[in-house]
Amino acid sequence: MASALVPVPDTSWAESSLEQSLTASTASAVLPPARSRIFKIIVIGDSNVGKTCLTYRFCGGRFPQRTEATIGVDFRERTEDIDGEKIKIQLWDTAGQERFRKSMVQHYYRNVHAVVFVYDMTNLTSFNNLPSWIEECRQHSLANGIPRILVGNKCDLQDDIEVPTDLAQKFADFHSMPLFEASAKNPNDSDHVEAIFMTLAHKLKSHKPMMVSQSLLDTNKVHLVHEQKSAMTCWC
Repeated sequence: MASALVPVPDTSWAESSLEQSLTASTASAVLPPARSRIFKIIVIGDSNVGKTCLTYRFCGGRFPQRTEATIGVDFRERTEDIDGEKIKIQLWDTAGQERFRKSMVQHYYRNVHAVVFVYDMTNLTSFNNLPSWIEECRQHSLANGIPRILVGNKCDLQDDIEVPTDLAQKFADFHSMPLFEASAKNPNDSDHVEAIFMTLAHKLKSHKPMMVSQSLLDTNKVHLVHEQKSAMTCWC
């Protein structure tokens, strides 16, 4: 008896679909995830000027309840979406006391993208010591083209101010740095703290001249303009 012929179904479409699926799956597994650009910003100045508190305010959105002297290097980071690109802002906070810094200082100054110099507005000595911090940057071969910002912290302590704005502005102008006066402690002054580091992030991303428009306090955005000499004073 002759055996019946059973028709074989056409599975070419299924094989083609499976092949495309496997190809797409393999491609997605091979391609690495989009990587954020990382900007290393060092925060330097005398001990007790509020460097740690400034980085806490920016990265954590709050003022630390307890602070102790930084030993060696403290490190915090925050990721921001700037013009559709993810930017990771790394803040390196170093000890202001020389005995805590000797073993870490060379690593601290490696691959730096920007510098924030901090002084205490209620402590004239911390302001007068700024040239030594600038000199330390020079000794570790930080190029003059690296963006720098000068920050007067503790502007909320109006009755104790020892460094007037005009004196600080002259120093900032001489060293071609924007000047910010801020308070890491006062939550009403958080816009100024935000502006300090976001200004640097925008500068590093766009490589545009770094000056800050006064309108950022109203719009909560950083605008880069070509000329601006007045300090970002505290409104607390």
